[in-house]
Amino acid sequence: MDFWGTVLVLVRRWYVALPAFLAALGAAFYSYSTIPITYTTSAVLVLTAPTSGGIQLPDPDQPIPRVNPLLNFDHGLDVAASILISVMSTPDMVADMGVTSDGPTTYAVTNGTQNLESLATGPLVFVQGESQTPQEATRIARKAIERVKKELDVRQRQVQAPAGTYITISEAVPPTTPVPQQGKKLRSAASALGLGLIGALTAAFAAESLAKPLRTGLGRLRRRDEPPAEESELVSAARKGA
Repeated sequence: MDFWGTVLVLVRRWYVALPAFLAALGAAFYSYSTIPITYTTSAVLVLTAPTSGGIQLPDPDQPIPRVNPLLNFDHGLDVAASILISVMSTPDMVADMGVTSDGPTTYAVTNGTQNLESLATGPLVFVQGESQTPQEATRIARKAIERVKKELDVRQRQVQAPAGTYITISEAVPPTTPVPQQGKKLRSAASALGLGLIGALTAAFAAESLAKPLRTGLGRLRRRDEPPAEESELVSAARKGA
């Protein structure tokens, strides 16, 4: 059906389309008003190697130089960053950070993209905190940063890296001022409005489809109730004779 045909159906069945459209507006307003505004803050951490290059020079007691295993290959800092991102994204770590799937507060530790499965392309770790209040968003971001630093030390102790060859981590960009995010509210309202408009069109066309056979049936009943043509002529002649 073309555009004007659709318009004609909506005009004819306005008593069905209009209430459905008003219900869609109400659903969109309800969805927009009930979803709270969230605040996000972000920070960038940078991993740096020691000035010795990750190698502890030999001494008389240990003639063989000792190397930090995390730096004993190309792009060692990138690999270390990827390890930290993976560790911070596991379900066990998320639960240990006190974040639940249905809770208002979340955090994310990424490589700067949404593809968490790829290796970091540099010695950078991106941290983001989100919550319904600016204070809580900053708190969870700070907590995630401290946990990243702790996990880096744990991993270096596990591989028995010399203390003098430890990779260090610092805040290249401290947590920013939390900013409000209304994307979820707008997407929810738009979805509710779109579904409501589809429902209004569906209701209007359903009413149009039901009205056609009803009109046809009533027309047939009227034709059945009308007397045949010959009988009508006899009745008219009798009335004139009377």
